[in-house]
Amino acid sequence: MARNDSARTAAAPAGLRPWYAANELLAFLLELAALAALAWWGFRTGEGATPFLLGLGAPALAITLWSLFAAPKARLRPGLPWVLLVKTLVLGGGAAAVYGAGHPAAAVTMAVLVIANTAMAETFRLTRATAGRPPRPNPSPDR
Repeated sequence: MARNDSARTAAAPAGLRPWYAANELLAFLLELAALAALAWWGFRTGEGATPFLLGLGAPALAITLWSLFAAPKARLRPGLPWVLLVKTLVLGGGAAAVYGAGHPAAAVTMAVLVIANTAMAETFRLTRATAGRPPRPNPSPDR
């Protein structure tokens, strides 16, 4: 799930590079937190073999989904809506797992951070996409 790549950082406009790098670091930390939360929730859920299966299976499923669809070097390249769906499942699942483990304030904090981080990542993506384009001319008013 590692995301920090010098080529990607260089693609950010010069004035935004520190913010871009900080946002990428936050994204990575949120991804790790989601995996830890899924494992923590899984190991605390059920009886018998269920905690073992959920504790290992939930993060394993999240890693599989992420590596196939949402990682920067994902094997499959779906469109942005599908990538956001996978991110919602994994990162939102992490926040839900924190809630399920009995920490609602931490779950809300994680969810807010995930939403803010994803919004900033999308802003940086759009900024990079439009950085090389000339400014659009203003239409002349009809007289």
